[in-house]
Amino acid sequence: MTDTPLLRVVRGNPDDAELAALTAVVATAAAASAPAPPRRRTSWWGDRAAAVHAPVAAGDGAWRASSLPR
Repeated sequence: MTDTPLLRVVRGNPDDAELAALTAVVATAAAASAPAPPRRRTSWWGDRAAAVHAPVAAGDGAWRASSLPR
């Protein structure tokens, strides 16, 4: 590691609270500018939740409803 400081006060005489506030603002800005990781899309074929159906009740058209997507 290097001993090079990340922030340097060029002018003025800030106290510890002001330096802490500046550090928090710079860290938040750096974290906000990082791009979000891309979301992986799951295909319909690979989606396990789509394969799970509620049981079909017996009755008129039950055989037809058993294979229809919900």
